[in-house]
Amino acid sequence: MATTAPAPAGTRDVRPPERVPVVTWTLIGLSLLVLLVSPSAGLNPRYGTGPARVCAEQRYEQRWGAVPAELTANRPLTRDQLGRLPPALPECPPLPPTPQKLPVVSVLTALFVHAGWAHLLGNLLFLFVFGPGVEQRFGRVRFLLGYLAVGHLATYGWALAQTGGPESVRALVGASGAIAGVLGAYLRLYPKARVTTLVPALLFLPLRFPAWLVLGLWFLLQWLSVRQSGTGVAYAVHVIGFAAGYLGTWAAVTLARNPRTGASE
Repeated sequence: MATTAPAPAGTRDVRPPERVPVVTWTLIGLSLLVLLVSPSAGLNPRYGTGPARVCAEQRYEQRWGAVPAELTANRPLTRDQLGRLPPALPECPPLPPTPQKLPVVSVLTALFVHAGWAHLLGNLLFLFVFGPGVEQRFGRVRFLLGYLAVGHLATYGWALAQTGGPESVRALVGASGAIAGVLGAYLRLYPKARVTTLVPALLFLPLRFPAWLVLGLWFLLQWLSVRQSGTGVAYAVHVIGFAAGYLGTWAAVTLARNPRTGASE
């Protein structure tokens, strides 16, 4: 399983939005609800406890997560392909095939599946902080469509990058491809906004920095981490999502400032 987490905790935007960010709250609520009913939360008795729950978590993520080999082939993994995936624990039974799974739909469901509380909170903290400002600027419908579009683009980009590799049969779960797009959009829209950040190197002393510095450094760290292996974090998803969010917002702002006149010869 590969997970995504857009940034370290402890950052908040000091500018309150002017409108109630309905889409942002809804995305947060849905992600929380999905975790509560999944085995990853450890609260649903149907999945058991201990090793049984760990095995159930792997099955759940393979069923609802986005698997690169499934996306590139547009079909569920075969039993032979599933056999290449190491079990979460030695005592876990072989993963069952999921012939009813639709890979294109799994890109959407994967955005709401998280591998535990730390993964969920690490993602949603930054959607909570930066989402309202971007939603306010774009409006609810365009913000939602952009969020989903960037999430899909980042996931398919990751799938193409893993073609034929060992990660190609491992499920990707988490919203941070889309959330990274929100961060990229925020950087383009509000580069000079003051952001309060807890700095670990200074004993988590809260300091205020411009958004371009905080988000720019975060993007640089993700870029430098792309080649790391064995971390369980899909850094390339962050890079793709952030770049797509920034460039898409740049294009939208440019078109809004310079609309076509529609004049004909």
